[in-house]
Amino acid sequence: MTGLLEYFEKNPETSVVIFAGKGGLGKTTCSAALSYYMATVQQRRVLCFSTDPQASLSDIFERDLFGKGEIEIVPNLFVVEIDADKRIKEYQEEVKRKILDMYKLDKLPEEVEEYIESASAEPAMYESATYDAMAELVARGEYDLYVFDMPPFGHGVRMVAMAEILAKWVDKITEAREEARKYEAVAATLRGKRVEEDELLKELLEIKKKMSFFTELLTDSRKTAFFMVLVPEKMAILDTERALEMFEALGIRMSGVVVNQVYPRELLDDPKTPEFLRNKVVSQQKYLEEIKEKFGKYIVAVIPAFDREPKGFEMLKLVSEHLMKSRIEL
Repeated sequence: MTGLLEYFEKNPETSVVIFAGKGGLGKTTCSAALSYYMATVQQRRVLCFSTDPQASLSDIFERDLFGKGEIEIVPNLFVVEIDADKRIKEYQEEVKRKILDMYKLDKLPEEVEEYIESASAEPAMYESATYDAMAELVARGEYDLYVFDMPPFGHGVRMVAMAEILAKWVDKITEAREEARKYEAVAATLRGKRVEEDELLKELLEIKKKMSFFTELLTDSRKTAFFMVLVPEKMAILDTERALEMFEALGIRMSGVVVNQVYPRELLDDPKTPEFLRNKVVSQQKYLEEIKEKFGKYIVAVIPAFDREPKGFEMLKLVSEHLMKSRIEL
């Protein structure tokens, strides 16, 4: 393993990096460390993005970032923690306003109000808000590198399937809207009135355009890298195996695996090592062998377990050295 630096040297077109995996394994730490390294060492303009309601990036960077938009915390490094609930609420209000404007209403019918509220409560709305925020940021093209710390819904891979579903939904709505326009045009001609541009259809096509752009980017292995983060534990190994199956089913190439929180084998040679720690190292050795056997060709970096939490710039610099220039062999 030589670290992610070699990956970027071999894949210079990479502009989007997504760290996926279950919660609590170090995705946020890896996202922050990569972003910090690229911004400070390589002087690239980087956006680090998270939708974690626990505000993990705020914790790691020791700044209040949640729901405050894009904040530059050091030169070239911008961080945004989206408040998905707030974004859904804003979307609700926007939909209501457009319906009122479109149909010249003073007040929404009660059943329409209830429908919008109930639809926004669906779990998929959270993912849609996340996806939309990501697509919007990338479509603007203001950064050299986008690093996404994905919430653990379906390993972060499900968003690709979600994008395809949403795109098909927009297609159906657009098709229905175009059919409706034909009848509206005929009726307007008979009344002798000019047909105004269909704002709803225009907006649907704009959504489809944004989705198509982002879906193509996510599945373009030249520009987008997916890295799974795991630790030497049974459940993490099983989860990574399932993720690989999901990647293959969606036609996505997994770029690599980062093995995190590895205790040094040398602790077993030190008579002062406490028994509980010795047992932990022994347990990890078994799982590290399994990781090497199952994911050997994917392993790009190994990060050791540290004696304190990876918070603040001093620790991020240390983590980034291991992530980018890994020297630990399994």
